[in-house]
Order: sequence, then structure tokens, then C-alpha cells
Amino acid sequence: MASVLGMLEEREAAARVRVEGLREEAARLAEVLEAAEIELDRRVIAREELVEALAVSAAESTSVTTAEVEEEAAPSLATVPGSTVPAWREGLQMTVLAPDYQQVPGVLEQQRSTGHGPLRAR
Repeated sequence: MASVLGMLEEREAAARVRVEGLREEAARLAEVLEAAEIELDRRVIAREELVEALAVSAAESTSVTTAEVEEEAAPSLATVPGSTVPAWREGLQMTVLAPDYQQVPGVLEQQRSTGHGPLRAR
């Protein structure tokens, strides 16, 4: 029976070594888990801070006045290279022209009224 008892003692010693190794690994994993939880908490806080900052920024940028919104929504009437002037027809107002083009008749009238004669293109 001594040999059976010796075999059981060997197996018990091996089991103790295995248990001790697993305890060490569990302690190491607990440290890794704690570090991962700290990192997760930092990332959650960073995301929440970013969301809050973006919300404040969005609130500030949407506080645009109605006039600014209307200005942005209104099409630009400035002359653009290649823009066309509508063909003349009875009852057509100068307001159909871009603002720069609306100034041309005034310049012509001013030139004529000062007596400088016809305009010459350069």
C-alpha cells in the first residue's frame, strides 16, 4: 500500500503546484482587468466630454440670426463671368439684372448729363 499512498501524495503535490500557478495567473489577470477597467472609464469620460463640447458648439453655431439665415438662403445676385443678361422685353425691370449690371444705366446717364460725350470702351 505504500506505493499507492506515494502515488496519491505525488498527485496531491502536483495538484498543489497547479493550484498555486492558477492563483498566480488569476492575480495577474485581476491586475490586467483592473487596468482595462481604468482605461474603459477614461474612454467613457472622454466620449462624454466630447459629446458635451460638441453640443455646446452646436448650440452656439445654431444661434444664427434670422437675417444671416436669409442672407445665406438668398441666391447671389453678383455678376459671374459668363452670366447672361435676359433679353429685353416690354415691362422688364432693372431688378432682373445683377447689382453690378444695374449700375451701368446710371453711369451712362451720368456721363451723358455731364456733357462728356459718348463712352469709349478700352
